[in-house]
Amino acid sequence: MVLISEQVLGADVTTTTGADFDLSQRLAAVARELRREHGDPDRTLAAITESAVMNVPAAEAASITTVLRGKFVHSAALTGDLAGQCDAIQQQIGEGPCLESAVEQRTIRIDDMDSDRRWPRFAAAASALGVRSMICFQLYVEGYNFGALNLHSTRHDAFGEDAESIGSLFAAHAAIAFSSAKEEQQIRAALTSRDIIGQAKGMLMERYKLGAQEAFALLSRLSQETNTRLAELAGKVVADAESYAGVEPAGTTRKRAVEPGAKKKAEG
Repeated sequence: MVLISEQVLGADVTTTTGADFDLSQRLAAVARELRREHGDPDRTLAAITESAVMNVPAAEAASITTVLRGKFVHSAALTGDLAGQCDAIQQQIGEGPCLESAVEQRTIRIDDMDSDRRWPRFAAAASALGVRSMICFQLYVEGYNFGALNLHSTRHDAFGEDAESIGSLFAAHAAIAFSSAKEEQQIRAALTSRDIIGQAKGMLMERYKLGAQEAFALLSRLSQETNTRLAELAGKVVADAESYAGVEPAGTTRKRAVEPGAKKKAEG
């Protein structure tokens, strides 16, 4: 990954630097970078933090902090040791700008860590690490799950209006990419579950001479009785059938995921 202002953006684009560089071109390049990682949310988040450090003025380290179900704090991606150390402090003491930005859905900027009084325990620990400035952007919200993109600098007053403007647009752009990657992953998981259930249903139909509806009813009933997710139970049925497809040692008996009397349960 390289600085976006140094990337080849197309034959019809003239690359410039500094304030003259078109922010829309910068974001378009980021979008292309994130699309390359779109199938893997973890790699998408890593691409976000790396690009943020390279493209937001004064940023030296970055992290994406997630707050799951409103209370479990997790560093989803890190670029630079300072980012990881700052996240660890907030996880330990349960407060700090990253957490508040994520949960309260707002941008938070710290210009001078030594004089900031909003989170005294965090500020003292972060200052001891050498962090002098921070800026945190709310990244995404999904139910009780929250996230923030956090940028760190070892200089006082590091993040000005330009950094805040570029960072906020960057965070919004990145949030869409991450959301798309997560949605695609969920769709893939759903399709995989559907395929496994279909395989299990077909195996039950063949083994017990059931119709399609009867086989699905059998799976559903066993899922409820054993308190097992339907896809998980289907996976056990498929694995069981595949194991019995081989040659078993003489005198060996295995417990099947679906017992021979299962047809009667489906019909009952």
